[in-house]
Amino acid sequence: MNETVFDVVIVGSGASGGAVAYTLCNAGYKVAVLEKGRLINREEFSKDEIAYARRDIVTPSLFDEYHTIEEKVDGQWIATPTYESGWSFWNGNIVGGSSNFMSGMLHRMHPDDFRLKSKYGAIDGANVADWPISYEDLEPYYAKAEEIIGISGHFEAHPFEPPRSRKNFTQPPTKENMVVKLLDKSCQSLGVKSLVTPRAVLSRDKGDRNACYYSNFCGSYGCSSGAKGSAREALLKPALATGNLTLMSNSYVKKLHAGKKDEVEYAIVIDAITGKEKKVRGRFFVVAAQAHESARLLLNSANRHHPDGLANSSGTLGKNLIFSAGGSGQGELHKDALKEIKFEELMQTGLFVNRSILDWYFIDHWWDGKFKGGLVEFMFEHQNIISRARKNNEEEGKLVWGKALGEKLVKRFTLQKSIRFEIFNDWLPNDNCFVSLDPTYKDKYGMPVGKLRVEGHPHDLKVGNYISKKCVKILEEMGAKNIDASVSAAPPQNLVAGGCRFGTDPSISVLNAECRAHDVKNLYVADASFMPTGGSVPYTWTIYANAFRVADHILKAL
Repeated sequence: MNETVFDVVIVGSGASGGAVAYTLCNAGYKVAVLEKGRLINREEFSKDEIAYARRDIVTPSLFDEYHTIEEKVDGQWIATPTYESGWSFWNGNIVGGSSNFMSGMLHRMHPDDFRLKSKYGAIDGANVADWPISYEDLEPYYAKAEEIIGISGHFEAHPFEPPRSRKNFTQPPTKENMVVKLLDKSCQSLGVKSLVTPRAVLSRDKGDRNACYYSNFCGSYGCSSGAKGSAREALLKPALATGNLTLMSNSYVKKLHAGKKDEVEYAIVIDAITGKEKKVRGRFFVVAAQAHESARLLLNSANRHHPDGLANSSGTLGKNLIFSAGGSGQGELHKDALKEIKFEELMQTGLFVNRSILDWYFIDHWWDGKFKGGLVEFMFEHQNIISRARKNNEEEGKLVWGKALGEKLVKRFTLQKSIRFEIFNDWLPNDNCFVSLDPTYKDKYGMPVGKLRVEGHPHDLKVGNYISKKCVKILEEMGAKNIDASVSAAPPQNLVAGGCRFGTDPSISVLNAECRAHDVKNLYVADASFMPTGGSVPYTWTIYANAFRVADHILKAL
């Protein structure tokens, strides 16, 4: 019996894998998508906080699959398994990946983000590099993602808004809480411009996807209406409808086999249910497993042709891992001190804040200096009931019980609402932020786990603290009480990039400008691994856009 040879085999079904599959299947090619997790249909998603936010039912058990995290202790790097620390870098191992659980606040990178080194020069201790492509190369694909994924918003001119080929969004903004009236006026009085946040959430029906129903639980949860622009809804379902996609869920990819020096022949796949091993053959292979896991897979695919890892002749595979730097803060808007809007309007559930600030994306003031800044998102605090209650069960370091706790919670949930800001600024790539293979620890499939060293650059903290002070002033102007802000060097586990840097020089990069491996002619990497720098925005829109671009290059190769 002859084995099926697919035109393209894609490892991972998230934003990048979905975009590649969508493009190739619609062009008539036979595609296999290998996804480690299971398929959850739209109607199966719930807003169960215990299941999704407390017990992580969509991610592997840390006793079966885990990472080790290297941190510096007394001058020495010490690796700790995440089953001990509880620190999880799994972000939704199901069909559609972590795109199922995003909040959907999407932004394009700015043209100057593609030439950060040229604009600001080298930074001591940072491995900053210009991209081998420009914003102009990616702009048509930003527009394509906006249309296909369904990104709602309203464009307003701003010095730091990237140029657009389309005048406005194809979907109007999602519904907003009246708190935006207070936020906008407070920003205006401080000379700050607030902008409508682009969001990968439908405000109107699109095909078989229904508009947002404002459940009050969006980020961290799957969408039951199809409004959220996940890879599962927007890309994989249409790809399946072509008849050209073979979706293999519960399929753990152990390694890629390159029997020839410059060509992958098949993926070695383990059925996560039965434990049986098989080979999946293809003409081309696309790795899209999330940055740190994509690098780990290529490192685990070492053989006699590639002794240091597949496509690693440069020795840079896994290096220059980046996250998103920044921090967050929040303040409480109380019933007895609220201005501009009615308290009942503030307490209306489900509606979004939908406000961003770009004023500090680039700083060039003679009194502050010249440096790359970042983006700010405003939102309500996460509406999870348990986590909100836990924040209020202590007084002076002691637990509150019984009637006192009940009274405290009633006030917490009925007399105030917390508004929050999140800062996104560049995580500068450096020599002490990378993923390698742990020589000791292995997952349940017998494969070495990824060892992540996650040190940030001091410059990241400087930028985050600068912007945080600006945000606190906005909360103060809004009349917020009990304001708290924190800027940290700890990486957010849901925003990972780098590790397979693209560039024109094969001696210092893993991929070429098309995101094809320098060393392996039929291997592409389509997730955020390719990014030399991450900009000061969440990566998702750029991941979608670049994956559509990569798919076009694969079409030409096919």
